[in-house]
Amino acid sequence: MLLKKNVPLTYIFGKIYKDLILVTLYAVGIVVLYENFHFTRISIPIAVPALLGTVISLLLAFRSNQAYDRWWEARILWGGIVNDSRSLTRQVLYFIDDPYYSAEIQLFKERFVKRQIAWAYGLSQSLRNTNPILGLDKFMKPDELDFVSRYKNIPMSILELHARDIKIAVKEGWINTYQQIEIDRTLSNLCDRMGGSERIKNTVFPVTYSKYINMTIYLFIIMLPFGLIEFFGYIEVPVVIAIAAAFLLIEKMAIHLQDPFENKPTDTPTTTISRTIERDLSQMLNDAHYHEDKMKAMEPVHNSKTYYIL
Repeated sequence: MLLKKNVPLTYIFGKIYKDLILVTLYAVGIVVLYENFHFTRISIPIAVPALLGTVISLLLAFRSNQAYDRWWEARILWGGIVNDSRSLTRQVLYFIDDPYYSAEIQLFKERFVKRQIAWAYGLSQSLRNTNPILGLDKFMKPDELDFVSRYKNIPMSILELHARDIKIAVKEGWINTYQQIEIDRTLSNLCDRMGGSERIKNTVFPVTYSKYINMTIYLFIIMLPFGLIEFFGYIEVPVVIAIAAAFLLIEKMAIHLQDPFENKPTDTPTTTISRTIERDLSQMLNDAHYHEDKMKAMEPVHNSKTYYIL
């Protein structure tokens, strides 16, 4: 995603420069016919393209709103993924009862938290139609990678591993039933947000709607020089280019926003959000390890009363 405050003009007009070249040649041709060859009967009342431009403006406004709603919903879903990932990590780190600071439980926590980081990256890559398992070996064990690679939906398989581990934690007595319910609720939230992202990804914006608007814009551009030629003469060329650029840019903006998971500069920054999740969860895990190591270092120094050295 474009995260710079100042977007270069080359990027903006790079999307429509071919269209603008055609519009320029067309507008120059019309003005040459009118001024040099005296085809004066080609002018039409300005009200005709103005009326059509008003209708297109309303259609583009509706189209842009619908596209932005899809983009914003995607951003809300991934904001929820950040919060639920933090909540899940906190629950796993501090719900599990480990009075003896068992190495087995410590490895369990570390594996669970790192797997959640892998889930965020895997979902991001899956939504963008790239290899969803690429780079996950940094966070998951070989046996886990072997398990998830058998699934078509990699993020779903990772959540299944989460659920299996929670079942083991209950069986071993590390968490109670109420804690299991809370963790399962967080997993369900993650599953819901994953499903919401997939719904946006797989729900295609109606092609006919886009085509009709595009055809209407070009009809408007075709008619525009005939309405302006009588009043502007050669100045009609830059005026037509400016008006056409405005309509074409708004249309392109809507097209880019309507698909927030297509790995384009305008999509939802899922990779950046995944890095934020990795940073926060890793810090939470390191702090928990530090606290547990500190508690293990405490030693009793009196027989009748227990004192601890920090």
